[in-house]
Amino acid sequence: MSEARAEKTLIGWNEYVDLPDWGIRNLRAKVDTGARSSALHVENIRELPRDRVHFEVILHRQKRDRRVPVETHIARRGRVRSSTGHYATRIFVATKLRIGEFEQEVEMSLVDREKMIYRMLLGRSALSGAFLIDVSRRALLGKRKRRRIKKKKRRATR
Repeated sequence: MSEARAEKTLIGWNEYVDLPDWGIRNLRAKVDTGARSSALHVENIRELPRDRVHFEVILHRQKRDRRVPVETHIARRGRVRSSTGHYATRIFVATKLRIGEFEQEVEMSLVDREKMIYRMLLGRSALSGAFLIDVSRRALLGKRKRRRIKKKKRRATR
């Protein structure tokens, strides 16, 4: 096996990812080597002065109240061809992405993925150079466990 291949992390066709700058953990993402860019399901996009944008990241397909408000800088605007073949201009933002122990700054488009199962799509630009993908397996890096804070037992006072 070559050295370059040995350094790459094996992932499945879907993985749990974190967007730590926005306080988002364990977001289910579909790995899509057919897509150049990554996409994130958001609602209530509102452009703000000084090239900023406000939106809400929808964390769960069925629990629609699970959302995180985000305000960030617009990285760029770009034309994207959807899976149906139609072109649309989208807003792109940049943030830190964590998959397992791997962390890097990535650019992603903001889009309505309401009808899609996965809230996020990971494209080639976010994956290139760091991963090997086993399309027969999923969530190889596993879901991060939440740390539970143990409550101290109170002593009865007299």
